[in-house]
Amino acid sequence: MMQFLAQGDAITRTVAAMLLLMSVSAWVVILWKAWLLRRVRHDIERAVPAFWAAVSMDAGRDQLAAFDRERALQPLLAAAMAMPQLGTLEGKGHLDSQLTRRLRDALHGVLAQLQFGQVMLASIGSTAPFIGLFGTVWGIYHALISISAAGSISIERVSGPVGEALVMTAAGLAVAIPAVLAYNIFGKMVGACEAELEGFAHDLREMLIDTAA
Repeated sequence: MMQFLAQGDAITRTVAAMLLLMSVSAWVVILWKAWLLRRVRHDIERAVPAFWAAVSMDAGRDQLAAFDRERALQPLLAAAMAMPQLGTLEGKGHLDSQLTRRLRDALHGVLAQLQFGQVMLASIGSTAPFIGLFGTVWGIYHALISISAAGSISIERVSGPVGEALVMTAAGLAVAIPAVLAYNIFGKMVGACEAELEGFAHDLREMLIDTAA
């Protein structure tokens, strides 16, 4: 690979640098999101039962603050307890409508936080193979031009440069495969967290409506 890069031109080195940057970026996101989502799921499993076991809303808020380290649940409680401004369209709606809107907005904000980095993984997974393939095609073209300029063509002179150029395709796949696998796994984990958060928001809404009735 180093010999191929040394013999290549600026385009070959640029493609290799792009693949290296994409690989580093993908693995940084993979390691960070694996840690974050596992931490969030563990927090939800502990925080939700602790909240419902509290004797008052203030005690429940304290329980969430103690267990919800990544603030996946606290924005939902804050949105549910927020008071609408008087004289606004929000304040003129029914309580259940106000709660639904505020909880929906808060849930979308939390999910956006949990889904951060997914677009990058999807983009890397879908484009890295083609970037590697472009590097291979350009490397083969560059190698054949060099061999042709030398004036003698044989299978020995062709197989070496072409084989080295094919490494770029393998590099593109090596970058893309972990990104695609991580994207699918993280999508499933975010979906599980979303189901738990929706359940908590629904139960919280019903409790507040029953309390106000």
